[in-house]
Amino acid sequence: MRWLLHWILNAVALLVVSHFVEGFVVSSFVSALIAVIVIGLLNATLGLLLKFITLPLGILTFGLFFLVVNAIVLLFSSKFVPGFAVTGFKAAFLGALAIAVIHILFGFFTPKPKTF
Repeated sequence: MRWLLHWILNAVALLVVSHFVEGFVVSSFVSALIAVIVIGLLNATLGLLLKFITLPLGILTFGLFFLVVNAIVLLFSSKFVPGFAVTGFKAAFLGALAIAVIHILFGFFTPKPKTF
């Protein structure tokens, strides 16, 4: 049930970012839901590989370089999802930054899993 909440919140985050970042376009909520799935799959494969390869640079920049990797994943995923478009690297980077901030804010308001 928690994954469903995260899926919907991530789609809402994409829609919010599309209203504030120029060049970051999400046409509908359904496109946002599909884009979240594609971004998650690409982040689990290509993103993981890129983060592993650029780990020394990520350590030197205290993890800020991983925003560049997330921007690349956003750019790449926009090629596969109709209704989701990122026009350039600047829009992808600002979108990745905005999504990271929104995820931090969502973390304060979503219920934590119960541990025993």
